[in-house]
Amino acid sequence: MSNFDASELKNELKQLIIDECEKECEVSDITDEEVLFGSDSNLQLDSLDALQISLALNKKYNLNTTDSKELRKIMVSINSLAEHIQSK
Repeated sequence: MSNFDASELKNELKQLIIDECEKECEVSDITDEEVLFGSDSNLQLDSLDALQISLALNKKYNLNTTDSKELRKIMVSINSLAEHIQSK
């Protein structure tokens, strides 16, 4: 998937998170490097959100990862998600 434009991919990922987690914010409200989960997260995503995001990533980008430790590393930020998708 290296043919993705990085900024376009990051915007798609932000929109996917907004849609899947029913967040009332704009793509521009999410920075590429901000933490997506945990107490430091502006989005305040939880484990249910993580499941919804992982299912959507699998469907849209064929990102089929069942290892929860690996998923946690991949879903740290928009940057880490985009890097992983582009490396596939």
